[in-house]
Amino acid sequence: MVITILTLFPKIFESPLKESIIKRAKDKGLVTFHIIDIRDFAKDPHRTCDDTPYGGGPGMVMKIEPIYMAIEYVKKNIGQARFILLTPQGRLLNWEICERLAKNEHLCLVCGRYEGIDERILSFVDDEISIGDYILSGGEIPALVLIDAIVRLIPGVLGNDRSVIEETFKDCLLEYPQYTRPENFLGLQVPPVLLSGNHEEIRKWRRKESIRKTILKRPDLFSRFVPNDEDKRFIREIMEEIPH
Repeated sequence: MVITILTLFPKIFESPLKESIIKRAKDKGLVTFHIIDIRDFAKDPHRTCDDTPYGGGPGMVMKIEPIYMAIEYVKKNIGQARFILLTPQGRLLNWEICERLAKNEHLCLVCGRYEGIDERILSFVDDEISIGDYILSGGEIPALVLIDAIVRLIPGVLGNDRSVIEETFKDCLLEYPQYTRPENFLGLQVPPVLLSGNHEEIRKWRRKESIRKTILKRPDLFSRFVPNDEDKRFIREIMEEIPH
């Protein structure tokens, strides 16, 4: 996969893209990054990429011309891509979106700044994505969130591809509780079933606890969950166990 980033602040990406799973993906040749400074496409000596908004109002707005020229540069020199604008007005990022985006050969992430980008940018992008209902200084941090979420879904990136299959949100469920040594910490015990060696009972326990966590912590997510017959039995048992 190729991921291109259009930004006014390229240095923001220097350290995160050199660490952990993303670095591993790069080292394996599974993902290639191109970080492009939008200022390189400004027309004036001061590399101006913002201006005052038409109609008045506070702050500055990113100009359309440098971004458009950067997009055209990407198409000509790196290749066709799915162009994604990171914006609070976009659709909310979730697992399903990450799965679909991870299947693209080339993504180009457009990072806004200031009060936003000239609305005409929407004529030149394919998608708008938000990471939540809050305001950040720009699109760089959302771009990093999106990159991290997508790269881990590329086959071969994680040491165990099964980790992707079992991750939180895969079936609109939170992940089951995890434990490791020591078995007893300040009187807090690891659930005995996890020490039993009975793989079928462990599977059932994990599935049930995954459902329980989702019911208690993310009822909005649970409302989208489609249970099978075993899950329905677990749900009945959980509802009987929850204090009312």
